[in-house]
Amino acid sequence: MEIRLSGVVNDSIVDGPGIRLTVFTQGCPHGCPGCHNLQTHDYQGGYIGDTDLILSALAENPLLDGVTLSGGEPLDQPLACKHIAHGAKNLRLNVWAYTGYLWEDIIKKGDSKILELLEQIDILVDGPFQTNQRSLELLFCGSKNQRIIDVKKSLKTKHIVLWEKEYK
Repeated sequence: MEIRLSGVVNDSIVDGPGIRLTVFTQGCPHGCPGCHNLQTHDYQGGYIGDTDLILSALAENPLLDGVTLSGGEPLDQPLACKHIAHGAKNLRLNVWAYTGYLWEDIIKKGDSKILELLEQIDILVDGPFQTNQRSLELLFCGSKNQRIIDVKKSLKTKHIVLWEKEYK
C-alpha cells in the first residue's frame, strides 16, 4: 500500500520506549510554531513509499521493541498507517503514534478509518507542539500540553487514561 513519507528511521530511541522504527509521514495541517519537523508539512513533499517495505524492515530487525508513527500527521493517512500498525502487532511489537489532534476531537469526529487505526495503536501522544510550553525534561513529548495516552484503556473506559512508565 502506498504511503507518503518524509522518512523512516531505524533504531530510534527517542520516539517511545526501547528501540523503535519511526515512520515520519508527510503532510501536516497544524503548522505548530517551533515545529522541529517543518519539512513534513507539505502534503506534496516527501516521497511515495510502500507499507510492505516498512513491514519488511520491521520483520528484519530483531532488536526492535516497536514502531512509532510520527509526522507530519499520521492520522491524515489512516489506511496506510493502520496497515503498518496491524503488521507491527502481528510481529508482537508495540505501536506508538504522535498526532497534533486532541483525543477528544478525534473521538468526537468519529472518522471510522481513524478509529480503526486507533484500535491498532497502544500509545498516542496527542496535542500540538506549543513553544510556550516547551520542555526538554519531558519524556517522549515536546511540550507540557501534550499527553501520552494509553489508547486501549482509553477506548475501553471511554475516558482518557494516561500511560504509565512501566509499559513495555
